[in-house]
Amino acid sequence: MPPRRDNSKFIQGDSDSDISIDDDADFVKGKGKGKATDRRKKDGKGKGKAKDTLAYTWEASYTRSWETVQEDEAGSLQSSVDDWMARGRRRRLLAPSTAIRRTIIRHLILLLDLSASMMDRDMRPTRFDLMLQYAREFVAEWFDQNPLGQIGVVGMRAGIGERIGEMSGNPQEVLKSIADRHKMEPTGEPSLQNSIEMARSSMSHLPTHSSREIIIIFGSLTTCDPGNIHDTLDACIKAKIRVSVVALAAEMKICRDLCEKTGGQFGVALNEGHFRDLLFELIPPPAQQAMTRSAAGSRATNPSADLMLMGFPTRLPDTSPPSLCVCHSEIKSEGFLCPRCLAKVCDVPTDCDICGLMIVSSPHLARSYHHLFPVKGYDAV
Repeated sequence: MPPRRDNSKFIQGDSDSDISIDDDADFVKGKGKGKATDRRKKDGKGKGKAKDTLAYTWEASYTRSWETVQEDEAGSLQSSVDDWMARGRRRRLLAPSTAIRRTIIRHLILLLDLSASMMDRDMRPTRFDLMLQYAREFVAEWFDQNPLGQIGVVGMRAGIGERIGEMSGNPQEVLKSIADRHKMEPTGEPSLQNSIEMARSSMSHLPTHSSREIIIIFGSLTTCDPGNIHDTLDACIKAKIRVSVVALAAEMKICRDLCEKTGGQFGVALNEGHFRDLLFELIPPPAQQAMTRSAAGSRATNPSADLMLMGFPTRLPDTSPPSLCVCHSEIKSEGFLCPRCLAKVCDVPTDCDICGLMIVSSPHLARSYHHLFPVKGYDAV
């Protein structure tokens, strides 16, 4: 019998069984239990850490998309679908259906925040990547609806304003300037004052009949300015520059002041879809602001419209003899001839580099003209 009792001790110690035969066996069994309990505690700690820090890559890349749709009491999703459709109808009804005087020749500077805060992952995949994606979509759609306009791109990083793309009326050139992600790697702190001053100086030579606009995509909560930014705000008001801000983090007082005092729009993006909506709301041309009342108290009136000189070019086919273009100094067969000086340009609309005439085509004028007389809202029958 004694050898059998030793075997039972050995079996119980290894198998951590609940059957106890005598006190000695209980002692051995307790030892095994203690080790197992410690092991479980360690495993539990490890699991808690992994759960808190979201160390797995798949946890950082997926979103809880099912939380955006809510079921009603009967378990149906129809109420959520109806709510989304009602929101779309409300947004369409808010659009003005009456004829409003608008500026169809627009000049826009797109200010992109390239500070270190744009690497946050609260918007997928990061704020920076999402901003570049939406900026490309914005530029393509903006030129489609405003073919007579021009866009320039300025970046904010390391406390300075950096010119990324020159002001151009060719969407391909603007998209090419923001295509290289590695040249725009975020770093440092942004500077609102430096970048707005750079944008303002690049629009100082523009004629009075065109609108001057700045759209800022801002993801930081700080700005590193060399002077008083309120002086820059006063200069923007004097130059009639309209500033709009799409914030990705939170509302800042100076951003709100920039928009309200210059007649722009301000919004804080709640999620990826709302960010896109806020940005695309800035595509239609803004309404022209009425003149303020004079000091004498006389009734203010809008200034009379001035006639603009435009030229309709002659298009050269691919079979025409190659010649130098005045915009890039490259030898090409196809292009457009300026009706005044017969200089050759690559794309329209543009300003002739030789005589300064604005060269447009009739489809461009028609697409800009439709903003002035919008279609009335449809009534449900």
